Amino acid sequence: MASSQREAENSPARLGPLKREESWQRLGEDKFDLVVIGGGVVGAGTALDAATRGLRVALVEARDLASGTSSRSSKLFHGGLRYLEQLEFGLVREALRERELMLTTIAPHLVKPVSFLYPLTHRIWERPYTAAGLLMYDTMGGARSVPGQKHLSRAGALRMVPALKRSALIGGIRYYDAQSDDARHTMTVARTAAHYGAVVRTSTQVVGFLREADRISGVRVRDVEDGRETEIHASAVVNCTGVWTDELQRLSGGRGRFRVRASKGVHIVVPRDRIVSESGMILRTEKSVLFVIPWRNHWIVGTTDTDWNLDLAHPAATKHDIDYLLEHVNTVLATPLTHDDIEGVYAGLRPLLAGESEETSKLSREHAVARVAPGLVAIAGGKYTTYRVMAADAVDAAAVDLPGRPQPSITDKVPLLGADGYHALVNQADQLAGEHGLHPYRVRHLLDRYGSMVHEVLALGEGRPELLKPLEHAPDYLGVEVVYAASHEGALHLEDVLARRTRISIEYAHRGVDCAEQVGALVGEVLGWSKDQITREVEVYKARVEAERKSQSQPSDEAADALRSSAPEARSGIIEPVS
Repeated sequence: MASSQREAENSPARLGPLKREESWQRLGEDKFDLVVIGGGVVGAGTALDAATRGLRVALVEARDLASGTSSRSSKLFHGGLRYLEQLEFGLVREALRERELMLTTIAPHLVKPVSFLYPLTHRIWERPYTAAGLLMYDTMGGARSVPGQKHLSRAGALRMVPALKRSALIGGIRYYDAQSDDARHTMTVARTAAHYGAVVRTSTQVVGFLREADRISGVRVRDVEDGRETEIHASAVVNCTGVWTDELQRLSGGRGRFRVRASKGVHIVVPRDRIVSESGMILRTEKSVLFVIPWRNHWIVGTTDTDWNLDLAHPAATKHDIDYLLEHVNTVLATPLTHDDIEGVYAGLRPLLAGESEETSKLSREHAVARVAPGLVAIAGGKYTTYRVMAADAVDAAAVDLPGRPQPSITDKVPLLGADGYHALVNQADQLAGEHGLHPYRVRHLLDRYGSMVHEVLALGEGRPELLKPLEHAPDYLGVEVVYAASHEGALHLEDVLARRTRISIEYAHRGVDCAEQVGALVGEVLGWSKDQITREVEVYKARVEAERKSQSQPSDEAADALRSSAPEARSGIIEPVS
């Protein structure tokens, strides 16, 4: 092996097969300051926060990075305009500051401005009322990287969004927020934590807690791929498991300081040409708001907000959920959307702090952090946008159990992998495209997914020009992206690639089934799968899609859950629930 290749294999941020085995050895042998449980955005953010303070950190995740809530959001970095009406000014200000940091410093390659039209429907009072709220929204976050609000007449709004019924509005106001591929962002946060020394390992399930006298001193984990178990010793453990918070709390043998309730949010994905518009939209509903969000060649329409008490790993969308979204968006569209227009559907669970109200939309989006036992901290609630603040609070709460006094959080100054050099590469996209025989549009698309790591991705095509060609049934993605997902980004199963490293599972009407064999073969090359393993991965993925399709025709959560839960797990060694 050439020295440069060996260096690449040993890169701390490369979450490939060799690193996976090395990480297992380290988990069992090293003594850590902090063990973080949960590979969603808060867990990944906590690992990054701790590692950049100079702490020895391990992050373990039972499934895949962002496999839960953090891949199923509305994919927005936003202040939460509706929280202004609920007078949660602190939450909005905090979120807007985080949005600004993402756009300018932390992840300019992954987080982009996005325009929304707010249609006005009432004369006299609504425009000044909404304008005042948006003025506050525009100024609360400090310096702005997005344009301020712009007022439009009915004719102006219809020019911007021709898809709207003329009767659906009397005017409009355009404002800006920001968006990101949530799964890719979370994975990049985790890889950045690994770059700064954190041990990051997926398919590694916590099955027990270690104790010394009256304190938690670590966790026992199980590799769900091969069944091995080991003990991880640490000064403190942080529970960042979102909707699984209470389950992990029970496993630790203690009582939590707060309860977490799951609220299901469903989104549908439709082709871009089904809604003729230059801008996204935000629409009022009787309970909350509905977003129509531009997403590459598609629109994302969401979301619902209903209590969920069933399978936490695989929340299921029902026909009722989908009908609700279609009904509400069709109230304003001149050409209604139908079930046949839908390319993808996804359902996620918000981990809300339980309050007195029974309506999930009223539960707090503030986060809570508590030292629930000596050596054990739990954090829950909040929203995707404020993950970095949540992470800093979690590490601060764990400080009392750490040897010495940790340094203050610095993640507001730490760019994610791929951010450094991104803007220069955008200017050099034509040159880079020429070097690799690609269209400049394709290179810009890659830059917005990988930033300056694009060189690592394209290097995998050297000597293998077929990898620089689009996937046969998912032409938005290249073969090298699939290989990179397995060699650098920690993907261990076909589902990890189709649902999270790429978004093929929601962006194509076949939901990944038509390209499963091609993608499985490419992943199998990297991970050393046999033909039988490739066949099993493809079969398991197809069964997942079939179960999801059937569940989405069911009238109730219970019926949908029964169908979705019947599909086989890609990670068959998962123990659920842990007890």
